[in-house]
Amino acid sequence: MATLSATTLPAMNVAVGADHAGYQLKETIAAQLRSAGYTVVDVGTHSTDPVDYPDSAAALGRAILDGEAERGILICGSGAGASIAANKLKGIRATVAHDTYTAHQSVEHDDVNVLTLGARVIGVAQAGELVEAFLGAEFTGEERHRRRLDKVKQLEESFGKPG
Repeated sequence: MATLSATTLPAMNVAVGADHAGYQLKETIAAQLRSAGYTVVDVGTHSTDPVDYPDSAAALGRAILDGEAERGILICGSGAGASIAANKLKGIRATVAHDTYTAHQSVEHDDVNVLTLGARVIGVAQAGELVEAFLGAEFTGEERHRRRLDKVKQLEESFGKPG
């Protein structure tokens, strides 16, 4: 993540979290974010002892929903489980991304606030590029994107409710 720079990316608080499979990558990303001038909210885990990814997703989601962080980076073995769990939290929009296009486009078009990564899928250098693309992107606010996001929010509100 040598390209991460506080001068090129917006200042924000970033929550980081992981299960045991993502612990080492989380530690590396957190250190690089701090060195780039970000305020890091580390929600754990703090070791390689087994931890269930839904617990990590809940802790990271709470940090965002409570206003401690604007965005989050959540890491598990594949990124998939963490994304699924995070998306169960009302107000969290998470995506797994292993390419820079998805990392920035998901923010620009879908207002994603959590990037999930697979520590067993990508390396440290790729993770750095993804984090930079994710944190450097902004929601465009274009009418078509707002309209689609509103529909996603309606699904979030109504799914599972009678009628």
